[in-house]
Amino acid sequence: MSFNCGIVGLPNVGKSTTFNALTATAAAQAANFPFCTIEPNVGRVAVPDERMEKIAALAGSQNIIPSQLEFVDIAGLVKGASKGEGLGNQFLANIRETDAIVHVLRCFEDDDITHVEGGVDPVRDAEIIDTELMIADLESVEKQIKGLGRKAKSGDKEAVSQLALLEKVKVVLEEGKCARTIEVSEEEKKMFKMLNLLTSKPVLYVCNVSEEDAATGNEYSKKVEEMAKKQNAEVVVISAAIESEIAQLGTEEEKREFLDSLGLEEAGLNKVIRAGQKLLNIQTYFTCGPKETRAWTIRVGAKAPEAAGVIHTDFQKGFIKAEVISFEDYVSCGGEQGAKEKGKMRQEGKEYVVQDGDIILFRFNV
Repeated sequence: MSFNCGIVGLPNVGKSTTFNALTATAAAQAANFPFCTIEPNVGRVAVPDERMEKIAALAGSQNIIPSQLEFVDIAGLVKGASKGEGLGNQFLANIRETDAIVHVLRCFEDDDITHVEGGVDPVRDAEIIDTELMIADLESVEKQIKGLGRKAKSGDKEAVSQLALLEKVKVVLEEGKCARTIEVSEEEKKMFKMLNLLTSKPVLYVCNVSEEDAATGNEYSKKVEEMAKKQNAEVVVISAAIESEIAQLGTEEEKREFLDSLGLEEAGLNKVIRAGQKLLNIQTYFTCGPKETRAWTIRVGAKAPEAAGVIHTDFQKGFIKAEVISFEDYVSCGGEQGAKEKGKMRQEGKEYVVQDGDIILFRFNV
């Protein structure tokens, strides 16, 4: 089960630097001119989870395998991207393929790094990107309305339903609002998702601040927080420059010392990854044994057979039951044996909704 976030933003906001730090590579060329990222760069990052060390210690695991998130670095968008300005439509198509959007906003002053709009204003920058995505969505919706007209007139029920939804979306987009602000009924949810609209995707705003503002944020990031609150969106404050330095350090001890020297509790990118998980509505369960402790990513609300299918489709097809221990019980009881002895291992069936942090052993027929 793969989940990915597209990293977007205007040129020169620190987008590719953030991607490099996330993936701890120099895969995305960071340069002080627009469009230095041409093809989208893709990187998979380990999701930091302190629970795994505790589970592995109690299980005597030789290896720890964390879950991963995929990030896609997409070239900087500019005004007119929806009309093909810059490298426009090519990159809008790349965004359309992602599950969520991580929008990097420049919240720092630096005379040596040019800003395509002439000055720093993250709220304006966010509006520029949103406008381009809304224009692209409106064009898509209008095309679909035109294509469905004849079918709907003939009385095709599915076409009538789709047309009604598209008309509703069109009104909202014409009002300058993103598609994600639309309230859709249970019956419309599947149809709405199939429209694959750019502005229907959940958004995380990442405020890229200077090193001295990394711990507290600044006036720019506060404006972004005010904007995000109105949109019910998430915000994370990081310094891409600091994150790049952290990515180059060898040991965890070195990273901890560096963070302490800056008054930071943790790397900003850990916050980005966790916020990305929340954005995608996904969570983690674990399997463990002498060989390995492993984290598995599932959507929130997934039932036991679906969770089993993430390991192997045969597990889902032949599912019999799940033996489940919560993370808290696993640790407090000193591992699997202790949990069994204290009656904390549960037998769960097909209707069990997996909880974040569950430690599971699946029983299945081959």
